[in-house]
Amino acid sequence: MEIGLVELSRLQFGMTALYHFLFVPLTLGLSILVAIMETVYVMTNRPIWRQMTKFWGTLFGINFVLGVATGITMEFQFGMNWSYYSHYVGDIFGAPLAMEGLMAFFMEATFVGLFFFGWDKLSKVGHLVITWLVAIGSNFSALWILIANGWMANPVGAEFNPETMRMEMTSFFEVVFNEVAQAKFVHTVSAGYVTASLFVLGVSAFYLLKGRHTDLARRSIAVASAFGLASALSVVVLGDESGYSASQTQKMKLASIEAMWETEAAPASFTLVGLPNMEDRETHYAIHIPWVMGLIGTRSFDTEIAGINELVAENEGRVRMGIIAYDALMEIREARAAGEEIPSQAKFRFEQNSDDLGYAFLLKRYVEDPRDATEAQIAQAADDTIPYVPTLFWAFRIMVGLGMSFILITAYFFWRTSFRRMTYPKWSLYAAVGFIPLPWIAAEMGWLVAEVGRQPWTVDGMLPTALSASYLTVGDLLFTLFGFALFYTVLFVIEVKLMIKYIKIGPTQDVDTTIAWQERHVGRLSTRRNQSPLAEPAE
Repeated sequence: MEIGLVELSRLQFGMTALYHFLFVPLTLGLSILVAIMETVYVMTNRPIWRQMTKFWGTLFGINFVLGVATGITMEFQFGMNWSYYSHYVGDIFGAPLAMEGLMAFFMEATFVGLFFFGWDKLSKVGHLVITWLVAIGSNFSALWILIANGWMANPVGAEFNPETMRMEMTSFFEVVFNEVAQAKFVHTVSAGYVTASLFVLGVSAFYLLKGRHTDLARRSIAVASAFGLASALSVVVLGDESGYSASQTQKMKLASIEAMWETEAAPASFTLVGLPNMEDRETHYAIHIPWVMGLIGTRSFDTEIAGINELVAENEGRVRMGIIAYDALMEIREARAAGEEIPSQAKFRFEQNSDDLGYAFLLKRYVEDPRDATEAQIAQAADDTIPYVPTLFWAFRIMVGLGMSFILITAYFFWRTSFRRMTYPKWSLYAAVGFIPLPWIAAEMGWLVAEVGRQPWTVDGMLPTALSASYLTVGDLLFTLFGFALFYTVLFVIEVKLMIKYIKIGPTQDVDTTIAWQERHVGRLSTRRNQSPLAEPAE
């Protein structure tokens, strides 16, 4: 197989995943925020909260529809572009995808319709239940997708069957409760909550700067800043859990994120900045913070984190063990093809080394039969287990740096909301508007860390990416690549234009009802209602 085909397939899937992930975080977070707003409406019976629910729900609906359109294409690509991968691990990978479609997506899609068209047909409590079911469905959809993705990083609950030459599930429980999948899920949904919170915060700040819809904007800031601060803090905590999980299951990924070429004495330091060099296998101009990485990665003072060079040496040994497994597998297959009894020695050798079979498959990039590999090819296969370190190193630091800034801005707005009577300096409102796109950048960086960090594997330690792709022509891939890029770009432009259009229009539903209620109950409302939301310059 030409390596160009694999890279084009990766580029196409990466492009579609990147576009799809522009919609996912906002869907996850807005569904929860809308449910919270409607809960307040049901508890207080104040129409302003119903108006808020409908307005932010409209923006959620636009994002949801376009997210579905981009997501469907991705699932088809498993059969189109990654047919051998689908054949090899379809028994395991297909189960959570089926659950996502049957249990989560259909539930979510069904109740979205009731959310938009059931306001006058359902009781307040009944509609609130529908809204929460939409939110739960959105998060369940993410759960099953991330269970499938987490299994690719930590393939538990499955084993290779030499008769079928495929991976087969041995424990659905282990697949579902895979520690990597669970850490990915909570980290990803928390990031989605931060994305939606900063989106609501930024749009509300825009309204305050324009002097429009100030009641809605202030209340939206109150909800978004509190929910966003809690979510941003949880992202940090759950990110720490992901780091600890990686130290147990994806050691090469963790070492590459740190550009840690040599094993350090415990506890390892954290490299704040530096210039990783793949050829020299050295990080130039590195600035280290002592102990931090050791505490994050091992939660101890005396456990080492293996460096890249040590892991490459270890993987070279696994390539050699994989060749033994491959040789035994070929002997078993030849015996079966001839109708003979399987030699017990071959069966024993395969069982003893089957965990390393995937490492022998790395050699197929260089030689048809791994048993014919030279020493240089074995060494090269071991070197191939190093992902592209500079991408991981910088993507991780951009993600973390942005995450810290999200904590600061949500904490600031929470403080102004709680202790400064919902008044905000103009500079902070401009900053909130400017922050709107940053959570998407952080989310895409996180996606790069997760996916680039798994290379050269599609399924870590079992199936190399170079063997997973379909046998297509370069022309097929280029045609579909440009076709998807054009189609997704059109959808993205439509999304942005629709969002801007409805944000400029502002809330149009229940306006008269809300104003009339506020006029009738003016004595019950806080004096903040008639106070400017802009803080005095001295503040």
